[in-house]
Amino acid sequence: MEIKNERIVFMGTPEFAVATLDALVSAGFQICAVVTAPDRPAGRGRQLRASAVKQRAVELGIDLLQPEKLKDPLFVEQLKGYNASIHVVVAFRMLPEVIWKMPPLGTVNLHASLLPKYRGAAPINWAVTNGEVRTGATTFRIQQEIDTGDILLQEGIDIGKDDTAGDVHDRLMVMGADLMVGTIHGLFDGSLHSVPQQMNGSDLPAAPKLNNENTRLHFDRSAQHVHDLVRGMSPFPGAWCEWVTDGNRPLHCKLLRTRIAEVDQKKAPGTVLLIGSRMLVACADGVIEVLELQLEGRKRMEAAELFRGLRVEGTISLQ
Repeated sequence: MEIKNERIVFMGTPEFAVATLDALVSAGFQICAVVTAPDRPAGRGRQLRASAVKQRAVELGIDLLQPEKLKDPLFVEQLKGYNASIHVVVAFRMLPEVIWKMPPLGTVNLHASLLPKYRGAAPINWAVTNGEVRTGATTFRIQQEIDTGDILLQEGIDIGKDDTAGDVHDRLMVMGADLMVGTIHGLFDGSLHSVPQQMNGSDLPAAPKLNNENTRLHFDRSAQHVHDLVRGMSPFPGAWCEWVTDGNRPLHCKLLRTRIAEVDQKKAPGTVLLIGSRMLVACADGVIEVLELQLEGRKRMEAAELFRGLRVEGTISLQ
């Protein structure tokens, strides 16, 4: 088999997927088409914005498909016309069977966890939020149930005690791209074989979609829990709470960087303590120090910078 003559259709949308697309191109593989999301309104002006993968595909001069519906017969026929040996998927939508079964070598996905742990939409966020000290990336064959297919390759990385989801994202983005290159080489030359995921019952941690409820901070929990949720949701979407001051309406507030503080304070959970230029918040069993935050109507900033420009009267609490 002439490995470099095998044709690949690449499917992805965000920046995380761009690294893999670039790695495959740099490795000399033939990307015959890229499938990505349609342009969507974004920003204050709600102007149409192309996905990161589309922008890169245009720069590379690769054929581009942006179907609204993946079961659209016209799109299915277009895809068949590329006669790809394999589909490669990174951070895309759930595929219908007619798509993932189409190529002779099937469809391979890159997932940002050590499967079977953290199946779902937000594996990096939840691994950090749950205080994991290790995570990784997995390439696997797509099958009917999401993130359950047979594993091809896996590689792990350590998570530092103050690493954010953004830190882990950036490391996995690079490592995962190299992992996919190794996967495609192995599939094309026949040296790589998949193995079923080892199911460990219902105690496997999941990675559900992020929403307004599961990203909210609760200061009546441990300082470690609060710190980990902040890390896991930073920089996006941001763990949030309400900033409450005497006589004013509550303001939406995101905490974006914190650390556990060695301060002996016995205040009600959520009480904000201003000690010099430091912003401390009482939790159920300790205190966290807020290093960066974003208050409603303001940009992201360091806590010390916020308080230099903020007139503070009365007490502040986070709820």
